[in-house]
Amino acid sequence: MTHIANYRETFLTYLEEKVVLTEPKNLYEPILYILQLGGKRLRPVLTLMTAEIFGTSREKALDAALAVEVFHNFSLVHDDIMDDAPLRRGKETVHEKWDINTGILSGDAMLIIAYQLFENYGDGVFRKLAQLFSKTAIEVCEGQQYDIDFEVRNDVTIPEYLKMIEYKTAVLVGAAMKMGAIVAEASEKDAEAIYDFGRNLGLAFQLQDDYLDAYGDPETFGKQVGGDIIENKKTYLYLKAYQNSSQENQESLQHLFSIQPEDTTEKVETVMQIFNESKAPEAIKEAIESYTKKAFDVLETLNIEATQKQLLKAFGTQLMNRTV
Repeated sequence: MTHIANYRETFLTYLEEKVVLTEPKNLYEPILYILQLGGKRLRPVLTLMTAEIFGTSREKALDAALAVEVFHNFSLVHDDIMDDAPLRRGKETVHEKWDINTGILSGDAMLIIAYQLFENYGDGVFRKLAQLFSKTAIEVCEGQQYDIDFEVRNDVTIPEYLKMIEYKTAVLVGAAMKMGAIVAEASEKDAEAIYDFGRNLGLAFQLQDDYLDAYGDPETFGKQVGGDIIENKKTYLYLKAYQNSSQENQESLQHLFSIQPEDTTEKVETVMQIFNESKAPEAIKEAIESYTKKAFDVLETLNIEATQKQLLKAFGTQLMNRTV
């Protein structure tokens, strides 16, 4: 969609202007590196789009959008350290390219930079942005801790998993949109509604990621298909398959998600077979549609033009039909 590309271009131009290499080089170079690695730029685009939807210029929302993107990438730097991940977006992770200490310190600096960006707004807007940001940041940390805890648990429930992805992923999507509304000084009712729209879309987005990891086209997905299975991540697909399987298949899943064979081909094939037999792919698609519908239902309560509602609906539809 051309308008999405247009928002992204506006944001990337601003990113290049604002994020420059300064001293000490070993602190700021990794920040520049991670921010220039690419990615969908979904969250800052949503901030800019929401500001315009509520009647202000996208330029006014650029600092809030940049704060969201800097925070998101800060969380990725620290996540990669915790996961000991070698690659991020096909390139070396910060702690691999430099070292763990650099990754920790540069990540810490990014969190502070994100807060500093809110200082460019007047007192009332600054206060609301900072409060929302603090609430969201702690929820993202809670989501990450749930994710870590779930790695060693065999009794994770689907509601627990949904809460984890809500905190780890969806709240930041909701916050990105609400920040646009705050900058535009929209009503509290509309700001809350757009947050709920984003949060539900964020849940659908993460579930779509779970689905694409197992069933996506490796040519377009950009990641190794079956990566979650190889890494023993108990996603929605795993939990639904386990719930709907025979005792024999449940035991197979538990065993397969406790091993790390050198050749993972057979493991992935067996797990996918159990997923298919249990109708887990159909179940996750239903969940994606359900959260997308919840997001669209929220649009009816918003005090904006019908054309703007259609714009948000088209964006949500595009997001759910993505292959990357």
